[in-house]
Amino acid sequence: MPANFLKGVGPNRAEALRRLGIVLAGDLLYHIPHRYEDASTVRLISSLQVGDDATIVGQVISKGIIPTRKGLRIFQAVIRDDSGMIEVSWPGQPFLDRTIQKGDNLLLTGAVRFFHGRQLSPREFVNLGAEESGLTGGRVLSVYPATEGLSFKAIRAIVEANLDALLENVKEYLPRRMLDSSELPDLCEAFRMVHRPESLSEAMRGRDRLAFEELLFLHILHRRANMIARNRRVGISFRNRRDLTTRLREALPFALTNSQLLAIKEIVGDMCSDKRMHRLLQGDVGSGKTIVSLFASLLAMENGYQAAIMAPTELLAEQHFRSIGRMLAPVGIEPLLITGSQGAKIRKRAAEMTASTDPLLVIGTHALVQADTIFGRLGFATIDEQHRFGVEQRAALSAKGETPDILLMSATPIPRSLALTMYGDLDVSTLTERPAGRQPVSTVMRPGSARSRVMEFVANETGKGRQAYVVYPVIEESEKTDLKAATTMYESLSSGPFAERRVALIHGRIPAQERDAIMREFRDGKVDILVATTVIEVGIDVPNATVMLIEHPERFGLSQLHQLRGRVGRGAEASYCILLGDVSPEAADRLRIFVDTEDGFEIARADLRMRGMGNLFGQEQSGVAGFRIADPIRDERLSVQARVAAEELLVEDPELSSPVNAGVKRILSQRYARALELFRIG
Repeated sequence: MPANFLKGVGPNRAEALRRLGIVLAGDLLYHIPHRYEDASTVRLISSLQVGDDATIVGQVISKGIIPTRKGLRIFQAVIRDDSGMIEVSWPGQPFLDRTIQKGDNLLLTGAVRFFHGRQLSPREFVNLGAEESGLTGGRVLSVYPATEGLSFKAIRAIVEANLDALLENVKEYLPRRMLDSSELPDLCEAFRMVHRPESLSEAMRGRDRLAFEELLFLHILHRRANMIARNRRVGISFRNRRDLTTRLREALPFALTNSQLLAIKEIVGDMCSDKRMHRLLQGDVGSGKTIVSLFASLLAMENGYQAAIMAPTELLAEQHFRSIGRMLAPVGIEPLLITGSQGAKIRKRAAEMTASTDPLLVIGTHALVQADTIFGRLGFATIDEQHRFGVEQRAALSAKGETPDILLMSATPIPRSLALTMYGDLDVSTLTERPAGRQPVSTVMRPGSARSRVMEFVANETGKGRQAYVVYPVIEESEKTDLKAATTMYESLSSGPFAERRVALIHGRIPAQERDAIMREFRDGKVDILVATTVIEVGIDVPNATVMLIEHPERFGLSQLHQLRGRVGRGAEASYCILLGDVSPEAADRLRIFVDTEDGFEIARADLRMRGMGNLFGQEQSGVAGFRIADPIRDERLSVQARVAAEELLVEDPELSSPVNAGVKRILSQRYARALELFRIG
């Protein structure tokens, strides 16, 4: 039934509901409150003391706009409950005079201060209208996401008028056994709990049920996609000959970490099966992902196949080529480098080598997926910094061989349970340890007043022969902000505190070839200080770089800061990361999380919690279905629970053909277009 047939909904309201994603009447049930106000915590006005932070409910008995000498216009109202009155003030918000009327009941939360008597400064408020009927059961107020032309009060009235009739048509589709084992209410009761809760805990329990089913369906689709991809595309069944891999391990001048050994074991297990590997290897900055992928490459080569490692930039490809070349020298293997900037003669010779069927390790950029690069017998491919490649580029490399095993690598560490939600159609290996000998980085925050001392420290460090990065959030200055910019600060620093140093500038607007040339000069020690934007966030290994100075650190996400810090601490010398600038107390609290730990997983967890997934991962890259209710960050525990339930369901009934699972299959087919293909019989 279309939403315009709901009680209290005409053509205009139907259009407003459509903007909220409510097209059918049943969609209204899934438009759940985005917050609740618990009136059980409401204080009597007479009990308020200066310094309290409190919630009150009262009626507007007078209101008006008061101008100040400085031109500021303040909206003020006097609020009364059964115990007394208090003045409420909204500086700079005169427009509220049009939306708050005398006789309205307001729910207000804020600090009580003294200004010609007690005065409440509301942090937030909800207009309950002329009556207090919004306090369901006298205790809990549901606040709905609203849109222009449809207030939360209007939505609440529409929900209340239609809820009973809508609930009569709700049919449960999750198996009873699953609900019981997960201790979740049935669907009808969950909707009643979120829309007409008797307590906050009841509202949260109802929300958990709805979030659980969204996560459950995502995990079912991911696991089913994984099963079909592996079953339909029979992979190469490698044999663990322990030839090249053993020789490499014996030649390494360091011991592998336990998590590296476990990751290698998981990857070898995949490659030696007859199913095609599709695995994500994720780890913190400097956790040793490249050496893990190298062991997998050698396993393919000792079985007579070719292996490829694709990096997002020429600089990173060159770095892999040099570092891997050094590691493989004792084994007697020389890798082949292929990049877009190589001359025709070199590319022709490389094309001849890849087109043969001889075992070979190829390292390159997106040039590996171009039409003129033909592999004679590609058996394994690694895609480094996989989020920086489009889906088409990743698919193009995997199509170069018949069924090469694929390993995706990511340097943006996220908690494993969240990784399984985001990349559930992949198997996931996680490196959690740092290789021995990796230097910790001393991280500090310094105020703007310490600028001259900080610059002197950077000059002294580079005077010892070390190198430094100085990072800014923007390329050019703007009238809209007072942020220091890379271009202007480059001029200022190179002629000021760093006048005796070799300083270079790099940012995203500089052409790629010129950027690479600057980075090569920095890598080769021809530049002492590199003034940059976040273009260096994922960069090359410069062991001699020991200082990372970041101005306006509040403008960066914690995970971004962590990636920047990972550019230093790669050599034997002590390294430093300095956050410079005056920041708000809230920003200082956030940055302190970064200062206090070098654990990338903890930093990513905090960053995701505060900024949301969209700021860390592009939606197209994440593969996460659009969630209406679930939040993979907040609902980490529920996601683990849902994943276990999905795996148990598919183990027992891979095609969802059992009558008890008919409801799950029906909802999947209705909500997810892919489900019809994933679950078709045969």
